[in-house]
Amino acid sequence: MSLYSSISENKKKFAVLVDPDKYNYRLLIDLVSLARESMVNYFFVGGSLIHSGNISETIRIIKENSNIPVIIFPGDELQIDNQADAILLLSLISGRNPDLLIGKHVVAAPHLKKSGLEILPTGYMLIDSGKSTTALYMSNSMPIPHDKDGIAASTAMAGEMLGLKLIYMDGGSGASFSVSSSMIESVKQNISIPLIVGGGIRTPELAAEKFKAGADIIVVGNAIESDQSLLTRIAEVAYSF
Repeated sequence: MSLYSSISENKKKFAVLVDPDKYNYRLLIDLVSLARESMVNYFFVGGSLIHSGNISETIRIIKENSNIPVIIFPGDELQIDNQADAILLLSLISGRNPDLLIGKHVVAAPHLKKSGLEILPTGYMLIDSGKSTTALYMSNSMPIPHDKDGIAASTAMAGEMLGLKLIYMDGGSGASFSVSSSMIESVKQNISIPLIVGGGIRTPELAAEKFKAGADIIVVGNAIESDQSLLTRIAEVAYSF
């Protein structure tokens, strides 16, 4: 079964975001072991700007130590590795930066075609999270205001009408607060494709709130880096729906 078919199932899913810069070998092995025990659904691997980490090595370690699907969450067109199972082909539909709407995709397309990766066309929406995140800085774009549910819903609808297969609403790494439940609900009511939500989700209670509002997949990264027990607790929430 394709990963898109898996994502489209009417079940809540939990993805752990791994930034290669933030995990050494031992920490990554421990994380993968815990994720396997907790039956995490996906690993998302990537970062807005990778300095010292190695995305290829990170994916290799995950694949050698678990059967959890690995999906690349690319920060740029260089983050392509055919060891992974799929890649989120992100089009930054919340911004007006042409490079991130189509420009970098043109550069990456020949490499993606040769990679054998399952391509997951994704409308990526940056939502104001109370601070200037790395994703905002690197994308050189304005986020959708935190309280403008209508703009978010219309943007997501446009993305679906353009043929995108997933919508990803993100507050960005280290967000001060998460995407509001009212915005998630508004977007979900107006699209028929899976909705991914990440950024600022630091507790199981927040994860449950986002699932109830309509998120199909919750993505958590930063919070797990400082408290790996959160992984197990959020996985339990996902399986409770």
